[in-house]
Amino acid sequence: MIFKQNIFTIILIIAISICSCEDRNLINESTVFRYNEHKNINSLDPIFAKDIANIQAVNQLFNGLVEMDNQLNVVPSIAKSWKISENGKIYSFKIDTTVKFHPHPKLKKRNVTAYDFEYSFNRLLDPKNASPGIWVFDKVNNFKAKNDSIFEIELKFPFNAFLGILTMKYCSVVPKDIVEYYKEDFRSNPIGTGPFKFKRWEENIKLVLRKNNDYFQKDLNGSQLPYLEAVSVTFLPEKQSEFLQLVKGKVDFISGLDNSYKDEIMNSYGELNENYGNKINMLRGPYLNTEYLAFFMESEKNEIKSDLIRKAINIGFDKRKMIKFLRNGVGIPANAGFIPVGLPGYKENNLNKYNPELAKSYVKKFKEKFNMSPSLKLTTSSNYLDFCEFIQKELEKLGVEIIIDVIPGSALKQAKANGKLDFFRASWIADYPDAENYLSLFYSKNFAPNGPNYTHFSDYEYDRIYENSLRETDPEKSKLIYSRLDSIISSKSIIVPLFYDEVIRFVSKKVVGMEINATNLLDLRRVKKNN
Repeated sequence: MIFKQNIFTIILIIAISICSCEDRNLINESTVFRYNEHKNINSLDPIFAKDIANIQAVNQLFNGLVEMDNQLNVVPSIAKSWKISENGKIYSFKIDTTVKFHPHPKLKKRNVTAYDFEYSFNRLLDPKNASPGIWVFDKVNNFKAKNDSIFEIELKFPFNAFLGILTMKYCSVVPKDIVEYYKEDFRSNPIGTGPFKFKRWEENIKLVLRKNNDYFQKDLNGSQLPYLEAVSVTFLPEKQSEFLQLVKGKVDFISGLDNSYKDEIMNSYGELNENYGNKINMLRGPYLNTEYLAFFMESEKNEIKSDLIRKAINIGFDKRKMIKFLRNGVGIPANAGFIPVGLPGYKENNLNKYNPELAKSYVKKFKEKFNMSPSLKLTTSSNYLDFCEFIQKELEKLGVEIIIDVIPGSALKQAKANGKLDFFRASWIADYPDAENYLSLFYSKNFAPNGPNYTHFSDYEYDRIYENSLRETDPEKSKLIYSRLDSIISSKSIIVPLFYDEVIRFVSKKVVGMEINATNLLDLRRVKKNN
C-alpha cells in the first residue's frame, strides 16, 4: 500500500513539473504574477467566497453588476448604469450585453444577459446550495430580468448600503449551462467573465489562471485589460515561507504583517528596513477592520454588569505603545469608537484614550461598591496572545486581574457565537463598505448565533435609531446617525476597541501598477511586471 502511494506521489510530481515546464515555455515569466495563499482555497465558486483566500481568487475570475473603486465608490461593472426609484426601493440596472463569458465547449450562450443575473441570484438563495452569502438579499423583496438588458431589484424598504452589498463576490454572475453541467464540481471548474480565466488547479499545490483576451474593460488609454498573461498561486502553509519566497524573488507580493518576520522587515516606527529597500516596496493604507475585546452583556459577573470595570479597561492601557511594540507601528490606535477610519461615521474623539488615573478611580469605586477585587477571564486565540499579555500586565497595575485563556480559533468562534464567553477577543472586517455593517453588531434582533451581535447588547434607543438609519437615503444625514450610534457603543463601554487595522503589502520592485484599497481586495487588472 505504501509503495503504491509513493508511486502515485512521484507520478503526480512529474505531471506537475511537466505542466509547469509547459507554462514556462509558453509564457514569458515577466508576464506572470505569482503569490502564495497560506490559508488555502477551498472553492472557486463565488457563492462560497466568504474567506479572503477564496475572495482574492474569485475576484480574478468573476464580475457582478457593480464593483468598488479604490476610494470605496460603487462604480459600474457589467451593469453600465442604474436608476433608483424615488421611493428608494426599486433598482433598475442596464446590462452590458456585449460582455462575454469565458469560452467553454459546453457553453452555448457566451454573452451575458439580465437572465444570467436572475439565475445567479436564485442560485445564491437556493437553500440546497448552503451559501454563506444567502443573507445578502435579506432586505430584497424580489428581482427579475425584464428583458436581456434590464435587470430589476425591489427592496422591502429603502436601504442606502444596498449597492455596496452588490459589490460582494457572492453577487457574481455565472452561466447556467456550465453550472448545471458541472454541478458541485463547478467549484473547481469555474467559468466567469473576469480578467483571468481558469486554467488549472491542483488543490493544496498550485492554481493557474490565464489572461482573458475577451475581457470587457479597458484602461484610460483604451488598451485592453489585463496586462498580465497569467496568475500563479501556490499554497505554502507558513507565513515565514511566504516571506522567504518574496526575498528570493519566487513570489511577487505578500499581504499582512506576521510575527515571524515583522522585526526582520520593519522597524518599530513602521518603516521598511534598509536591507530590503532595493528589493521591496511597501504599500500601506486604511483597512476596514476593527480589532477589539468584547463583553458578553448577559453575563452574571459584577465586573461586566457594572460599567466601572468595562470603562477602566477601555482607558487602562496605552494603545499607541501596544501598536508600536507589538505591530511595529502598523495600525491606528482605537481611541474613538467601533467604526474604523475610512468610513463615513468615524469620528475622532478621546473617549477611549489612555487615562490611567481615571481608570484607577473606576477600579476603586468598583471595589468599594462590591467589596471585591475585579477579576476576568479573557479568551483569545494564540495569534493574539501577545496583545492579551500586554493588556494583562497593564491592567494589573490598576488592580484588575486578567486570566488569559488560549483556545483554537475555531473554538473561539463557536464559543462567542453561543454566549459561552464573558470576555473575548474579536475582530470585524467589513462585508461591504458602509458603517451600517459595523453597527449591525449591536442591534438586538441580531443576537448570535443567528446574527453577529456577539455581545448580546440590547438597548431600545439604539435599536430605534439603527432602524431609522436603514431607511435614510441622504449620505450626510446617514453619517450623522452612524456617528450617534457609534457614540452610544462607546459611552456604554460594550467593547474595548484596540486598533483600526491597516492594509500592508510588501511588493517586489518588479511589480508596477498595484494599488491598495480599504477592503484589501487584490485587483490585478492594471498590474504589470518589469524584467
